Amino acid sequence: MHLALVMIESSLPVSPDEVAVHYDQLDRFYREIWGDHVHHGLWKTGRETSDEATRNLLDAVVAKAQLSPGMEVCDVGCGYGHTARIIAREQQVRVTGLTISSAQHQYAQKVTKPEDQAVFLLEDWLHNQRPSAAFDALIAIESTEHMADKQRVFSEAARVLKPGGRLVVCAWLANETLTNWQQRHLMEPICREGRMPGIGTETDYRNWMSQAGFTHIQAEDVSAKVARTWPICAWRFFVGVLRRPAYLKFLLDPKHDNRIFGLTMLRLWLAYRVGAMRYVIFEASGQELPREPLEERH
Repeated sequence: MHLALVMIESSLPVSPDEVAVHYDQLDRFYREIWGDHVHHGLWKTGRETSDEATRNLLDAVVAKAQLSPGMEVCDVGCGYGHTARIIAREQQVRVTGLTISSAQHQYAQKVTKPEDQAVFLLEDWLHNQRPSAAFDALIAIESTEHMADKQRVFSEAARVLKPGGRLVVCAWLANETLTNWQQRHLMEPICREGRMPGIGTETDYRNWMSQAGFTHIQAEDVSAKVARTWPICAWRFFVGVLRRPAYLKFLLDPKHDNRIFGLTMLRLWLAYRVGAMRYVIFEASGQELPREPLEERH
């Protein structure tokens, strides 16, 4: 039986503090297994290395954000700041990155050079202190899933963007229809174990953006091009368990409530294979300032 869905929600409440702890506890594993980029890779030809694939995703975001020198960019859920540093350096823009993970924030500050023109803040996007109309572009790569109030996510994006500013969001999505088995054994556990309050569908995201005032909304489904990320991660994690005592010690320590993420990687791998999980890159434009009416000529 297939179910028509609105949004997959975790069966347990997920607070911002729990999301922060998730990334703090898994800090070394994320960086050792996948690197500072943290996000999915995008395989265009299928022959790229994982580093080349993660760079492909970054380049896709830059292209859709339509950046030009001197712009102000906000990176919501910036992780270790890898994306922000490259964008700031290569596109000659100023980037403000936000994360709620103290481990990520400390690392980003440690490795960022003054000439990078990137600053990082320990700040919850849903309660951010960024001024209105401050940014020319806003990017959010795999971070909106961790926020409970999705409509507020996009309302805040609309608020801090200048008129006509660009929005680019890379999002994990649930398929529009799922079987009972896919919902129960894949998508809901992925939400719960990955500390995501909910995973929306493409329809959900389009509606949230529209309600926040965004226009020219476009969506590119790259699910097939990013799916290879998870078998690679799962294999590297398995090898780490065999070769590094610290990995096994972490898995066996009951005080680490995020140790189940080893299983979550396998769920993600399977969710992509059966089509339950999608990965979409959205782009949209903020509202323009209303035009002044032309004076009537006599």
